[in-house]
Amino acid sequence: MFVKIIDTPLGKMVAKADEKAVFAFDFEEKFCENIIEKPNEILLQLSTEIEEYFAGKRRIFSVPVRLQGTDFQVKAWQILQTIPFGATISYSEQAILADNSKAIRAVANANSKNKVLILVPCHRVIGSNGSLTGFSSGLWRKKALLELEKGVKELKMSFL
Repeated sequence: MFVKIIDTPLGKMVAKADEKAVFAFDFEEKFCENIIEKPNEILLQLSTEIEEYFAGKRRIFSVPVRLQGTDFQVKAWQILQTIPFGATISYSEQAILADNSKAIRAVANANSKNKVLILVPCHRVIGSNGSLTGFSSGLWRKKALLELEKGVKELKMSFL
């Protein structure tokens, strides 16, 4: 396993990968273990792409990602990957796309278990009334990511 800590305007993030793909990317406070960096080419590519994303120069990631979860979770996360940069959908819309309009809570639960933040953009899912709900790393981070993608240029460390 390879590991890299990546500084972002929203805090340090920890990325984990194997020889083929990133399988974890989340904020440092989610990791209980001692983190010893051992990057590989994939994580160096991720670091570059994340820097470009926060600089407003990247909208689509090309780094390979491996989704690990139940069949339903993987389906929910694959739907997240189809939401265009700068767009949002509701949990109910995501449930419909998952072929089960009654599975709103199930998609919300799947999104909360997303281990590959930003690359699998669960931050692009909002409440049906437009409210910001359900982001495991804090609604302030969700708001900042959405503002970045909508072109608000004031993404500053003041969020921290």
